Amino acid sequence: MLIKAEQKYVRISPIKLREVANSVRGLKSPLKMIEYLEFVPKKASVPLAKAIKQAIANAKNNAGLSIDSLIVKELAISQGPTYKRGQIVARGRFHPIVKKTSHIRVILESTEKKGN
Repeated sequence: MLIKAEQKYVRISPIKLREVANSVRGLKSPLKMIEYLEFVPKKASVPLAKAIKQAIANAKNNAGLSIDSLIVKELAISQGPTYKRGQIVARGRFHPIVKKTSHIRVILESTEKKGN
């Protein structure tokens, strides 16, 4: 059974978020990922851990699955919309400032078999 969780419009660049996501991608257990992310000194680790915790809560509350039987099937970071701002500078010029956003998608898979 697949369990999905998404965090959209996270106000951090997808490049910075992917750097942290790639460091935890090898760990299959979502609990180990959260443990690892607690000690990563980057801003991107907070929304990533939040999305993984959300997926675990969805599996436990909505599907009634055991937390120990979950593995991470997919961890995807995609680019969201950009907010275009600017700064007015000398001589009538304008310096654009682009604020990037990201979308985080976590898909968990259960390894336990449903017996009827």
